[in-house]
Amino acid sequence: MTGPPAARWTPMTTPAAAATASVPFLSLDTLWLQVGGTVCNLACTHCFISCSPTNHTHEMMGLGEVVALLDEAERLGVRDYGVTGGEPFLNREIFEILDAILARGPVLVLTNGMLVTPAKAARLARLADESEYSLDIRISLDAPEEAANDAIRGRGAFRKAIEGMRNLVGAGFQPGIAVTRVDEATTNEEILESFGALLRANGVARSRVKIFEPWRIGAEAARARGYAPDERVTPEMMEGFPPERLQCSTSRIATARGVWVCPILVNEDRARMGSTIAETLTSFPLYSGACWTCHRFGASCRV
Repeated sequence: MTGPPAARWTPMTTPAAAATASVPFLSLDTLWLQVGGTVCNLACTHCFISCSPTNHTHEMMGLGEVVALLDEAERLGVRDYGVTGGEPFLNREIFEILDAILARGPVLVLTNGMLVTPAKAARLARLADESEYSLDIRISLDAPEEAANDAIRGRGAFRKAIEGMRNLVGAGFQPGIAVTRVDEATTNEEILESFGALLRANGVARSRVKIFEPWRIGAEAARARGYAPDERVTPEMMEGFPPERLQCSTSRIATARGVWVCPILVNEDRARMGSTIAETLTSFPLYSGACWTCHRFGASCRV
């Protein structure tokens, strides 16, 4: 399988501003675990952290380090968990990791779906059946047609993702879809209608489609554009704004290199908040253009 060349990640520079807004820390509801690191079987041209088969900025997480984080998260009152990457199903310990998480709470897995074979789907179903908590799976696609999707994700990505979706349905799951709006002319209504039809055609009765605006960092900055200097969150923009609409007010993400403020900024050293979860439970400056996208569109990875 071939795909687009991996984009070279370079740190985003932030122009000087008169004042930087910040988001308060409200509660630790969700812990994300970047178990796939930045290693992925794809090199999508819009990936905000430039994941690829050769990107080892963040390595995959082992079961032991995940369990240590789960112990801390449980003490801190975390309510639910997210698993992401890179591609989580490249991690050889993914099923043991999911089993450990499902002993603590519900979990959402973000995946491109391409590696979910019938055997893996059946094993996921057994994990779900044996847990009192829910196991939810969301597959990333960027167009409901093969050619348009594969122009972003690489040749063969669409067919393999649909195959993975069908395997999950066959095992009793109702997977959702995550869509990044790479075509700015496409409306929410058009996206929901076309992907809803795709889900129904592949046996998914519950149409759940999560639409994201592109974060213009990483590979996306090279594909389209980066942020303009005025695309930043100002203190005035936070006046009267409900901070809970920003996932950084109620969640953190742990990687093999520490704990970051959110899944979007794990390539930003400035967004690393500590080595432990407890060190990160404080307000955070919304310095990045990516924060502007979240503020403007209410972006959240939550279910």
